Amino acid sequence: KILWINEDNNLVLKIRKADKRRVLRPYLQHIHTISDDLDEKKRDLKLYVNVVGHGDDHKGRWRCVPFTHPSTFETIAMESDVKNKVKSDLESFLKAKQYYHRLGRVWKRSYLLYGPSGTGKSSFIAALANFLSYDVYDIDLSKVSDDSDLKLLLLQSTAKSVIVIEDLDRYLSEKSTAVSLSGILNFMDGMLTSSCSEERVMVFTMNGKDHVDQAVLRPGRIDVHIHFPLCDFTAFKTLANSYLGLKDHKLFPQVEEIFQNGSSLSPAEIGELMIANRNSPSRALKSVIHALQTDGDGRGALNIGRRSTEDGPRKLSGEMGEGSGVFGKEGANAVKEFKKLYGLLRVKSSRKSQSFDLNGDRKEGG
Repeated sequence: KILWINEDNNLVLKIRKADKRRVLRPYLQHIHTISDDLDEKKRDLKLYVNVVGHGDDHKGRWRCVPFTHPSTFETIAMESDVKNKVKSDLESFLKAKQYYHRLGRVWKRSYLLYGPSGTGKSSFIAALANFLSYDVYDIDLSKVSDDSDLKLLLLQSTAKSVIVIEDLDRYLSEKSTAVSLSGILNFMDGMLTSSCSEERVMVFTMNGKDHVDQAVLRPGRIDVHIHFPLCDFTAFKTLANSYLGLKDHKLFPQVEEIFQNGSSLSPAEIGELMIANRNSPSRALKSVIHALQTDGDGRGALNIGRRSTEDGPRKLSGEMGEGSGVFGKEGANAVKEFKKLYGLLRVKSSRKSQSFDLNGDRKEGG
């Protein structure tokens, strides 16, 4: 039995002599671990962006600013089962150092976020970083001079960090890019810099993955695939509740009918309309209806068809906030806010690389 008592303004730990050898050391180690975890969560996080050097120092270097994005898994509008699976995966990763080493694998986790602009990918990254209390390293491949430069950037990053490459599909399609496919694959594997890629989460974003080399997407390089599509009526209702405090409204049937006819907008577009008209929910809904009728006609038809054949039943996720933006692409002095709003989540799994399947079915890795 362990007992803490207050004696003369001092906390005194009392333990039975017979239990001292068996209990005391593990208990103190537990306290030390908890204390370290609390200190880690209190530390100020940083957002790093790579910049091009000058003169002989042409290689990329990191510049940092405070990371203060408010997005968390508690503030994003995500179905609880999806949120729990994401958090469970991250918590499992944090505790898996010895397991990964026993398997001879680098202790890292990799996510692919894919979908149109404005669907919440950057907001998800912010929530992920805040959940882990990890710094964020945002790599702009246009400022990377060659494969060795990309490797150097990874070497210069620290443990307990989220490594982000946005719009990876665009760079892979550009034949003139300074970084080769093999250089990107080695970066994703972390094999050449295994001692410097431990305890990291890598996140890659794409507008779409249909035309991406399968070598990039294979299990082991990408552990979790998350789809962020355009808005549908279910997602719209979540946004209306988050932004306008509406669980129902007489205009909802009209909005639903427009969505069913194949129109859609991104969550960011709908969210901005709601923010601009937040003092009048009816006006906000009318502005969304007008935008769907004028700007969204037919935009969602192809996505709806693709989701029904490729994605199966969809799970809802989202982020409550306002404004938009991406990671700092112009250097430390021009770091923008992440895109806010929400996205829809789909996860593939494979027997070789364990990840989630939100529909509960196990799939073979490709």
